[in-house]
Order: sequence, then structure tokens, then C-alpha cells
Amino acid sequence: MINITKLKSHMYDVVGAIHEVHSELGAGLNESCYQEGFEMELTEQGIPFLREMSFYPKYHGRQMSTHFRIDFLCKNNIIVECKSVSELIPVHRAQLFNYMRLLRKPCGILVNFAPKFATIERYLFDTEDENIMGMDGSVIHRL
Repeated sequence: MINITKLKSHMYDVVGAIHEVHSELGAGLNESCYQEGFEMELTEQGIPFLREMSFYPKYHGRQMSTHFRIDFLCKNNIIVECKSVSELIPVHRAQLFNYMRLLRKPCGILVNFAPKFATIERYLFDTEDENIMGMDGSVIHRL
């Protein structure tokens, strides 16, 4: 059983690192610049992570040769997808939601570093009901 309070605390740490990166670098840079800064910040704060983690989805129980790469996996439970775009659109959310479902990870953060104030969306994945929820527990998306 996953401890929601602990997950929220972990997400709080990761969001703090995101804010630190945006505060330091500002708005309007390219995605790879923010990813590198985020990697440096996570290291400085001692937050465990994997960057550009590859995984292979399964089809009918068999591993496919196609692979996906997530930007960051923090504290082994939080997928972080970084963007630097004019605005987040549904396809960005769908990407994160699918990664959460395929990897069975309970938390996802979608961040857009491009605006003056970073846009940060946090989601939870209910593995039993296959629902994506907001931090208040409301169902956002049914998979």
C-alpha cells in the first residue's frame, strides 16, 4: 500500500527543485537547458533520480522493441515530464498519463518552464481503478 502523505511530501520536494531551477534560469529557454538545470538541482538537494530512463512497453505480456524515454523518475515513484512550450496541451498530459500507467508509477508531474511563472501540474495514478486523479482526489482522466 502506498502512503499518500509520503508521496505528497516527495512531490513537494521535487516541485521545490522545479521552482529553484525556474527561479535561477528564468523563462523562455529550451527544454534541454531546464532538464540539465533540474538534474543539477536534484543532485544538489540529494533527491534520488534517473534521467532519460528508457522502458519498453508490453503487448499481450510480451515486451515490444519500441521504447519510450521519460525525462526523470524521482524517488522511484514520481515521473517528471519537462516542457518548454507556449502552453501545455492535452497531448502533453496524455504522454505523462500513459507513462504513469505503463510504468505503474503513482505520481506524475508535468512542468512547463517557458512561461514567466512555471506551470506545474501534479497527478496521482490509482492503479486499482486505472484513474488519473488531481491532488484533491478528483478523477481527472479514466484510462
